[in-house]
Amino acid sequence: MANDSPASHVMIVGAGLGGLLLGILLERAGVPYQIYEKATVIKPLGSAMGFGANILPVFEQLGLLDELLKVSYPCPSVDMYDPQLNTLGGFEFEQYRERTGYDTIMFARPALHDLLLSHVPAEKIKYGKRVLSLLQNENGVMIRCSDGTSYEGDILVGADGAHSGVRQSLYQALAAGLPSSDKESMNAGHICMVGTTKSLDAEKYPALKDEVAHCKRIIGEKSSYSWSVVTVPENKVCWALISQLDAKEAMCTTFKNSEWGPESNAAMIKDCYDFPSQGAVNAFQDAVILANCIYDMPSVTHENIMAAFKDYKSQRYPHAKYQIDKTRIMGKMLYGQTWSERLTRHLIFNWIPKRIQTEQFLKDASYRPQCTFLPYVKNRGTVPVLEQKRSKPRSAPETAVTI
Repeated sequence: MANDSPASHVMIVGAGLGGLLLGILLERAGVPYQIYEKATVIKPLGSAMGFGANILPVFEQLGLLDELLKVSYPCPSVDMYDPQLNTLGGFEFEQYRERTGYDTIMFARPALHDLLLSHVPAEKIKYGKRVLSLLQNENGVMIRCSDGTSYEGDILVGADGAHSGVRQSLYQALAAGLPSSDKESMNAGHICMVGTTKSLDAEKYPALKDEVAHCKRIIGEKSSYSWSVVTVPENKVCWALISQLDAKEAMCTTFKNSEWGPESNAAMIKDCYDFPSQGAVNAFQDAVILANCIYDMPSVTHENIMAAFKDYKSQRYPHAKYQIDKTRIMGKMLYGQTWSERLTRHLIFNWIPKRIQTEQFLKDASYRPQCTFLPYVKNRGTVPVLEQKRSKPRSAPETAVTI
């Protein structure tokens, strides 16, 4: 059995955004870990992403915020148009820095992936390791890979995407105890094609000269298609083409249910893509809370691991569910083509005061979990921040803090 890591360690399957950030967090926490990536060479793909106050404090804690800002532009607004380029509405973020302490920033996903990858020691990632199955008991967990190798550890974290091998193995093992709803496929309401251009000629595209992110969306008429473009550093443009599926198409286009839970020695963190990059934000927040819970374990026992996962779920599930539900609503509002969705979009952009829209976005910024084993970043904005469970000295009582 191949296992060249210490006996007590965390195995992370997937070197995507969530897996890499978890690796960085465990590195800072002094927790042994190893990342297993199915690709032999990572080719970071993707389009524009946007971050705000609900995750940027973690980058500040890690000393990575300045690096992220170098590959980002502040985004003053998201502007929406019809195909004739008549303004439909949009969202303004100019108040965010004063209210939350951070700008809303936009960047290309490949740039973020490269940044995170550069902060994970090369020897901590094993490539060409496609996980086929897992076995677990009270003594730990073992993964088996397609190249015939196997590895053991105390905790296995599946960060390997929507069609996760870890998730599927976990579901097979837990099939008898799962509710029927967890076994159903989820219909995909939209298909999205995304990409990032090479560096373009700023003389031909003058908007590239501005050191702000121009975020524009065009909603189709009598068509299932919508488009979006975002300018990012290095004279690049991130783009997306979104197609809404009708009911029949949606029934035939499904993706696996990505529910996660505190079952035995495997936990799930997600790296999916939805509006506005909340999939990645959720994956990062999952990683932060999971790292905190692992750090808080007094010793590596089956009971302590189970307790850590239960703590993880209790802290994360309500917030993750809220974001998933919100994503469905935002997706329909931004890209929906049905009569009711168009009406909803018109009412929101034309009848709901901007102040109410802004307050809702700022409310979301109040949840911003941080690493409890690193110095806290104080709240520099005026928006109150939700209390967070804090790591405690091994013999001290548990407390809560406001950051």
